Amino acid sequence: MAAASVFVRRGTGLRVSVRTSWLHSSAALQQSSPPPQVKFFPAAEGVMLPTGSFKDRVAFITGGGTGLGRAMTTTLSQLGAQCVIASRKLEVLQKTAEEISNQTGNKVHVVQCDVRDPQAVSRCVDQMETLTGLPDVVINNAAGNFVCPSERLSLNGWKSITDIVLNGTAFITLEIGKRLIQNQKGASFLAITTIYAESGSGFVVPSASAKAGVEALYKSLAAEWGRYGHRFNIIQPGPIKTKGAFSRLDPTGVFEKSMLGRIPVGRLGTPGEIANLAAYMSSDYATWMSGAVIRFDGGEYVSMAGEFNELIKVTPDQWKIMEAMIRSTKGS
Repeated sequence: MAAASVFVRRGTGLRVSVRTSWLHSSAALQQSSPPPQVKFFPAAEGVMLPTGSFKDRVAFITGGGTGLGRAMTTTLSQLGAQCVIASRKLEVLQKTAEEISNQTGNKVHVVQCDVRDPQAVSRCVDQMETLTGLPDVVINNAAGNFVCPSERLSLNGWKSITDIVLNGTAFITLEIGKRLIQNQKGASFLAITTIYAESGSGFVVPSASAKAGVEALYKSLAAEWGRYGHRFNIIQPGPIKTKGAFSRLDPTGVFEKSMLGRIPVGRLGTPGEIANLAAYMSSDYATWMSGAVIRFDGGEYVSMAGEFNELIKVTPDQWKIMEAMIRSTKGS
């Protein structure tokens, strides 16, 4: 069994202990069929907003060449935006831009940029201004992460992740924001963080720390820069399977199977779903949304947070035993 329930009477109380083994093979981890509730929660990945919602708008997306960044770029381009995607890998950007442009009929521009380098960021924004002018939508999606016990974490590993996630987001946001203010132009800023930015998480300490910093940055600027026509919002995705992220966070593939058991809707998210949410939050349909943090995780966070949520693993027969024990308890 994947989980063994042990009922222990202690004085007048009752303790339920549920033991699970993540690393060991089990029937539950190896099952190929999805949880039954999945049928109630199908993923709808068609473009949600009306055609032309981003007509005559410029959208700048970091990490736009792959994964979630590519999905968000595709959706914004389909909705009429002129997109500019940026990352360190120019060849990947060029290939993605060509494919999206051919699919949507809208030009996707590429700008090589290492977000860790303030001078490179400044050059990147210079180039974007020449190509398209300053953006109406800025999505800070570039990220880096890997799993590692903190006692094995090198200082270089810490610096690498925090430089990309926190410093990179700050460099991009401040460089573009200051130029927008100077030109009296409003914009929507969106940051992609994670659900553990709120709770913290072992084994990804640099990422958790940096993402929490990004959220503080965006909530602070939402208060300060609204007067300049700027909105700042945050999406906290739960697990969405992309090749780059999962190759570093789940190299064995075991974690993906185990996490389904703690996601109430019974499945992972999809890039198309987050792309629709990002498009809405960046659109004119959400102009009263600023300083918002949207948790987008199929209920995973609240499932893990509740003190007694592990009781979902108790069977009906075990509940009968527990109820009898509870009723027989005397005193307060």
